[in-house]
Parts: sequence; structure tokens; C-alpha cells
Amino acid sequence: MNKFFTLIACALILTLTSCQFSENIYINEDGSGTMEFSMDASEMMEMVAQMGDGEPSKGMDKAMDSTVVFKDFIKENRDSIATLSPEEQQKIMALEDFKMHMVMNPEDKKMVFDLSTEFKDANELQDMFKAMNSFSNLQGKGGAEQNTPSSPFSGIGEGGSTDVQYSFDGTVFKRSSKIINKELHQQSIDSLGQSAMMLGSSKYKINYHFPRAVKSFSKEGAIYSEDRKTVTFEVGFIDMLKDPDLLDFEVVLEDK
Repeated sequence: MNKFFTLIACALILTLTSCQFSENIYINEDGSGTMEFSMDASEMMEMVAQMGDGEPSKGMDKAMDSTVVFKDFIKENRDSIATLSPEEQQKIMALEDFKMHMVMNPEDKKMVFDLSTEFKDANELQDMFKAMNSFSNLQGKGGAEQNTPSSPFSGIGEGGSTDVQYSFDGTVFKRSSKIINKELHQQSIDSLGQSAMMLGSSKYKINYHFPRAVKSFSKEGAIYSEDRKTVTFEVGFIDMLKDPDLLDFEVVLEDK
């Protein structure tokens, strides 16, 4: 459990520093696939490793390459989890179908975090943000302190101010987002505090991999792989938080 909460603490710090964020989706012909959310804070590793009085933060001064399969973790630690508050238990259980991978190497100044899950239907993809919301608000022994600024993902997904939806009918893939509570949305932006400045240069990159070549992408500025089965699109991270419909788009694939 201690190792788990150390990983959580490190990952939470990633969400509050200048990172490059990526939303990676791999879709098979039958509509199933994998979704992976990643944060790369390698450029900020030196700053992160030297927090507070110039001393390396405990748990962040050594190389780490750890994977947590939440379903296995919950099964193996059910007795310890039972001692947590009902709220903390619920947050951990919301991650049951996810896998977390954390790589950190202070010497190489590398710090990368991935949260991934498999899906049977693209219409299930919005559950990723429900999980990110639970994860980013997860607190506990070794976790975030009560005075930690709000995570930038706390407003996205179930219980948040922004709703993200996905759909795929075999040929047309759509991603749409909307602000469902303007007051709560503004509060979540304001609550970022100083972390908003740190995240000012951060980007949010879409990397979608399809079973067939992409015929069209509704936004300008997309980049395609040589076989056009992968499309990449990037916006400013803070811009995306403030105006989530920047990532509203439609992808049309070539016919089968």
C-alpha cells in the first residue's frame, strides 16, 4: 500500500507541473481497443526532484519503473483498502479496470505516467475521464495533502463540469465535449492557482490509431502517419481546459 500511495503522489505531482499530455486510442475493426492517457514531465524532472528546501522529495530521488494492475492490486490489498474511508475506497474501486505505469529516472531526467484500459465499444471511452477524475482526486496515506491545488482533471468526467463523449459506427468516429455547469467549470479553472502558470506551455495531444486509413479530419492542423491510419492533433492544455470544444471533431475512415 505504501508503494501504491507513493506512485499516486508522484503521478499527482505530474498533473500539477508543466507536462505534455496525450490521449492515445487504438481502435480495432470491431470497435474494441485500448485507451491510454499519458503525461510526460521529463523536462520538469529536475524541478520535481528538488522540491522543498533543495532536498530531493522522498520517493522521487530514485529510479522507478512500476506497474499497477488495479484489479490485482484491489484483490491483493482488500484488507488494507477496507481500512480507508468509504470515499477513498470508492475512488480506488473506480480504477478496477485500469492499469497504471510509472517510469521515473532522476539521472536521465525522465518522468512518465500512463493510465490505460481496454474497451469493447468506443461508446465506453468516456469512462476514462471518470477514472481520471477519481484518480486525480485520490488522497490517502502518502497521497496529496489537503492544501494541494486542484488537479486540472477534477472538472472532467462524472461529477465534473465538463462532459466528454465518444462514438464510432465503424466508419465515423466523433469526439465531443461540452460544459454542463458553467459556474463549476469556472471554479475548477480558478482553483488551479499557480499550477495554471506552470501548465501554460503544456500541450494536449490526440493520437488516434484506426484500423483503416483516415479519409478526413474535421479540424485543420492534423498530422497523419504515412499509411493515414494514425492521426495526431494538438492544442494548448490550458486552452483545452477553458474551451473543451477545441477538441470536438469528426474522423471519417475509408470504406472497408
